Amino acid sequence: QVDRYLYHLRLPDDVLLDVMARFQAEMVKGLGRDTNPTATVKMLPSFVRSLPDGSEKGDFLAVDLGGSQFRAHQVKVFDDGKQSSQLDSKFYPTPKEVIQGNGAELFDYVADCLSDFMETKNLKHKKLPLGFTFSFPCKQTKLEEGVLLAWTKHFRVRGVQDTDVVSSLRKALQKHKASLAPEWPQNDIDVDVLALVNDTVGTMMTCGYDDQRCEVGLIIGTGTNACYMEEMRHIDLVEGDEGRMCINTEWGAFGDDGALDDLRTEFDRELDLGSLNPGKQLFEKMISSLYLGELVRLILLKMTKEGLLFNGKVSTALLTKGKIEMKHVSAMEKYKEGLSNTKEILTELDLFPSEEDCVAVQHVCTIVSFRSANLCAAALAAILTRLRENKKLLRMRTTVGIDGGLYKTHPQYAKRLHKVVRRLVPTCDVRFLLSESGSGRGAALVTAVARRLAAQRQRINAALAPFLLPPATLAEVKDKMRAELEYGLKRETQASATVKMLPTYVCGTPDGTEKGKFLALDLGGTNFRVLLVKIKSGRRRSVQMYNKIFAIPLEIMQGTGEELFDHIVQCIADFLEYMGIKGARLPLGFTFSFPCRQASIDKGTLVGWTKGFKATDCEGEDVVDMLREAIRRRNEFDLDIVAVVNDTVGTMMTCGYEDPNCEIGLIAGTGSNVCYMEDMKNIEIVEGNEGKMCINTEWGAFGDNGCIDHIRTKYDREVDEGSLNPGKQR
Repeated sequence: QVDRYLYHLRLPDDVLLDVMARFQAEMVKGLGRDTNPTATVKMLPSFVRSLPDGSEKGDFLAVDLGGSQFRAHQVKVFDDGKQSSQLDSKFYPTPKEVIQGNGAELFDYVADCLSDFMETKNLKHKKLPLGFTFSFPCKQTKLEEGVLLAWTKHFRVRGVQDTDVVSSLRKALQKHKASLAPEWPQNDIDVDVLALVNDTVGTMMTCGYDDQRCEVGLIIGTGTNACYMEEMRHIDLVEGDEGRMCINTEWGAFGDDGALDDLRTEFDRELDLGSLNPGKQLFEKMISSLYLGELVRLILLKMTKEGLLFNGKVSTALLTKGKIEMKHVSAMEKYKEGLSNTKEILTELDLFPSEEDCVAVQHVCTIVSFRSANLCAAALAAILTRLRENKKLLRMRTTVGIDGGLYKTHPQYAKRLHKVVRRLVPTCDVRFLLSESGSGRGAALVTAVARRLAAQRQRINAALAPFLLPPATLAEVKDKMRAELEYGLKRETQASATVKMLPTYVCGTPDGTEKGKFLALDLGGTNFRVLLVKIKSGRRRSVQMYNKIFAIPLEIMQGTGEELFDHIVQCIADFLEYMGIKGARLPLGFTFSFPCRQASIDKGTLVGWTKGFKATDCEGEDVVDMLREAIRRRNEFDLDIVAVVNDTVGTMMTCGYEDPNCEIGLIAGTGSNVCYMEDMKNIEIVEGNEGKMCINTEWGAFGDNGCIDHIRTKYDREVDEGSLNPGKQR
């Protein structure tokens, strides 16, 4: 009879899989920059980037506000190789006038409790870092700041929403200091609030300290919520793509947009209307201990009014909101004494239950708490699936850290939750780890990690400081580069210049009238490319390219010149065969990305190898002649080598074909170099004053004369000393 009556509270696996899919979609919405403003599941970044690694140590304080009690903790973290910590706590009540009063009173109360705790533990003589566990949705832009979005559960404090709660706590602590007599400075509370932590995050960190696999934190108590470690690349609301960050899902609000209306019963709707926050936290109201007792009361009341229980006799207690609490539901569901507990509780409510009434009421409790565990399991399964997919694993092993009174004290809840989760995500091997010391130790650990990372960041910043060049230094480098360019262009200084300013004999950029078929070679990195380029001019102007890439083994790069050029010709032969053009004598351009001194466009004498090339008998030789010799040795085909070109020049010409204004070519890759169109009148080492010529600067050698030694770091010097060409290409 009860089963028929509460049919809608029973959720089979197909419904739970559907809830799981709905929650996954809500998570994606909450993570997206454009969809987050309208998302109900807010997916709030926590700015917790790292789990404890065992190197944390020191004394920390934590305060925990959000459940049925306020807690203050002292946490000692030991760096003893065993990842051990010691927790000392004190619990304080949360009076209704404080949690439903105004903001100043709430934070004054927190400061008073903390002061009392520090007094009790004799901690007022030293400054301690503090982690603040605050179990309400906050928008964080950094770890030590959080703007309250909305109160949940039974809290409703005026003047706090849309303000930074860390700032409010700091003000209350300052006020507390100021109120003490100046002659008693030792009575000061001197704390440094370093981290604001949601209770789910605190739970994950607490359990993560004991189990490195823990990457989900789950609370099932007065309220319910979960957090997990998300990939930074998926978090649109925070800059950066590297690593992970803990996301506080705030899943209690799932369904606030109507997404779960088909699953909510008349009892859920009635409970919501009578709550402090109608229309809000609808998922939480179907799960957490603050509401389950009231749900049971509303069901029993309706069943009694319909004559299904207690002979239709309703008591005043049964009509009174809040008379059945979670502790009663848990007691009624106990394995052996459940029925006798049920009889006792119902009698206290001035009802006169028969044996059948007690069995029926116990069954109602079971259905309500089972639905809670089922819904929780579906949302948790969605998170676990997302974690597994993020890691691109077929099967995943992970740990979920759990806290909360409902999970801890209900006799059947944990077992039911575990069973359903494992059924919904058979590809995840989940360990459920109970947080023995609540989220307070976790808040202290977040603070400890924050302090460790801050110290690490300081060391990294100090190491990287020499790489940060202020505008004045960059202006100085610019002036020095300008002076070196001038030296390279002048006849009397060119020989001793480090920036060689090599004339390329390329005197114009494309004008669109070019046409025909051309071969091109490109040598400069670890690969060698052969290309066939077909150029059409006129109205149907186009460029078609066919190319093949060939590897250059290290033994060829650092062997003899003859071996290198024979390898290049072998690659050309393979390409001509591949394209079916072996008999054609095509004009060829040779992109050769090493410093060459050119006497004409088809002559280039290698000045020196760079970028890991070390082939012998090449430096001081004309590379075009070496290529012609290798073609003759092979005696299979003939080519008309028209031009030898540096890669920067090739880049400028390619872009110049698309944009006639292009007059600079820049390479930033395996090596770096630049070319540009210089007025002939400024190029003293080439005859003639009319027009322009492209100059290959070979700027990689800038500084080889020591002119920028003051900005070279110890790392630059180490790289240089270990390179193939020490003292060159600085």
